Amino acid sequence: MSSGKEIVRRYAKRYLIDAMGAMAQGLFASLLVGTIISTIGTQCGLPLLVEIGGYAKAMAGPAMAVAIGYALKASPLVLFSLAAVGHVANTLGGRGGPLAVLILAIIAHEVGMLVSKKTKIDILVTPVVTLLTGALLSYLIAPAIGQAAAWLGDLIRWGTTQQPLLMGILVSVLVGIALTLPISSAAICEALGLVGLAGGAAVAGCCAQMVGFAIISFRENRWGGLVAQGLGTSMLQVPNIVRNPRIWLAPTLASAITGPLATCVFHLEMNGAAISSGMGTCGLVGQIGVYTGWVQEIADGTRSAITAMDWIGLVLICFILPALLSLLFDRLFRRLGWVKDGDMALNL
Repeated sequence: MSSGKEIVRRYAKRYLIDAMGAMAQGLFASLLVGTIISTIGTQCGLPLLVEIGGYAKAMAGPAMAVAIGYALKASPLVLFSLAAVGHVANTLGGRGGPLAVLILAIIAHEVGMLVSKKTKIDILVTPVVTLLTGALLSYLIAPAIGQAAAWLGDLIRWGTTQQPLLMGILVSVLVGIALTLPISSAAICEALGLVGLAGGAAVAGCCAQMVGFAIISFRENRWGGLVAQGLGTSMLQVPNIVRNPRIWLAPTLASAITGPLATCVFHLEMNGAAISSGMGTCGLVGQIGVYTGWVQEIADGTRSAITAMDWIGLVLICFILPALLSLLFDRLFRRLGWVKDGDMALNL
């Protein structure tokens, strides 16, 4: 018989890791890709790409909900019904739409699965129960969920402008840690709407983890590991972190330095899609998001041009400083005997 701790652990993995991770993929495949395509279309004068990107962004809610259902192994009728649930929850959730989708898609999925394949008219019962559960709950609680997420996001952004040093450290370290752990930093940033200076700090923390691990493990993983971690995900190091948590110190300390440098010195802001704040160098999405924000600011008249200092700050915060700082810290920990050759080897 499962103990209470095992039950909590199982459901935490199911909802906070599997479901949230899938939700981030749904966001990536709709909102984020749509934003990138729209930006390319705008910059290249191609209205068709702008239109296609707009369609992709409009499907964020359904994409997230279906991705969640897929991760939870929904039956086909439940899975397809979640598309409408995601649209309703994301729309009524406002700025906190992704968080509303996460919560309500999970509930609708679980209720839908209770009746799935239990009746002779399953093709009618299952979609009706799934959709009505998710839609009615969306009307009841999605606005409140959205307001709560928006309030927390506003608080973090306000705190970052008031205390850029302290909050630069906290946001950078915590979001960077979330990126490496098997939970979704991208989904967290999107749900809380982490943009502006707070978004810039989040980008710094994520880049420190990805670039940091890619560089300090180069002796073990060579070029394959450099690309897999630097342009893929530092999550690949989780099994090694479990075996020796000290390997995590170098990139985490690097993020504690690059975060406040981003907020206090370079004033790096993420004013593109909030999901980009939690992507780091994954496919260079974080950097594309920053650039998208610059372009939008120019279009809005709040920025006159993209300056050389903007580019210097972006390159230093996202690539050069994470690599150099992580190497310095890693060398110190290797001399102390905390980290040894092979500790960060990947099975690539």
